[in-house]
Amino acid sequence: PVTLFASDKMAVNRVLQRSGAVRMTDGVEIRIRGQVSHYAARGTVQLRMTWIDTDFTLGRLAAERERLVRSLEARGLLEKNRSLPLPAVPLRIGLITSAGSAAEADFTHELELSGFAWKVRLYPVRVQGAEAVPDIVAGLANLGEQDLDAIAIVRGGGAQTDLAVFDSESIAVAIAECPVPVLTGIGHEIDVSVADLVARSQKTPTACAAVLVAHVQGFVDRLDRIARDTQRSVRARLAGAEAGLRHSVARLQRAGGSAGNRSHARLGALEDRVG
Repeated sequence: PVTLFASDKMAVNRVLQRSGAVRMTDGVEIRIRGQVSHYAARGTVQLRMTWIDTDFTLGRLAAERERLVRSLEARGLLEKNRSLPLPAVPLRIGLITSAGSAAEADFTHELELSGFAWKVRLYPVRVQGAEAVPDIVAGLANLGEQDLDAIAIVRGGGAQTDLAVFDSESIAVAIAECPVPVLTGIGHEIDVSVADLVARSQKTPTACAAVLVAHVQGFVDRLDRIARDTQRSVRARLAGAEAGLRHSVARLQRAGGSAGNRSHARLGALEDRVG
């Protein structure tokens, strides 16, 4: 067993705070320094922890991440999901995140502000800890089989070891193989996970939603431009047709006779119809 006495805990916590990227949670590999002690009364040996090497943990995470990225690239998985076309109006969205979290609130609030008719289907998961990876993989499998336009995976910021879940090979492969375009908004602006590399990555949950809003707004703007262009084209053609009729009538009137009067009457009727 390893013990951390109160007298040593402050020093260990100072190291962790200076790092800002390591949190001692289940599944995180750490390297520590300590003193071996023997408790004769019970015949037990224990390690009294006095220090933690945060560089070791971050180095292991970085090395594993680099290995995984190379493997995904060699298998053609880095671009596979990102190559899927996003529908012109992606209003049916699957959302994978922790239920009731700030990430969920930020994402849905940004969508609601747009005024578009979004339909969001939440798949609640744990976003850190030992159960997070199978939860997220199951969410991708479940939502990938439903009639959705896109899937978003979002969570707020945290220590680098908290976000290490999203460097999982299982999650990366599940995103790559998903038949629906996947967007991510994980952590803060400086955070980039392996999941981000295989999906359409955005910096935050809010930014992830904003991309979807902008995509739909772009479609609406294109429709408006087409409507305006069509209106101008129709008006121009009508004006050209009217000018042609007037020219023809004028020629007939100069020629004289009842034919000119009949043509003038026809022009008046056509003008009424066009007006």
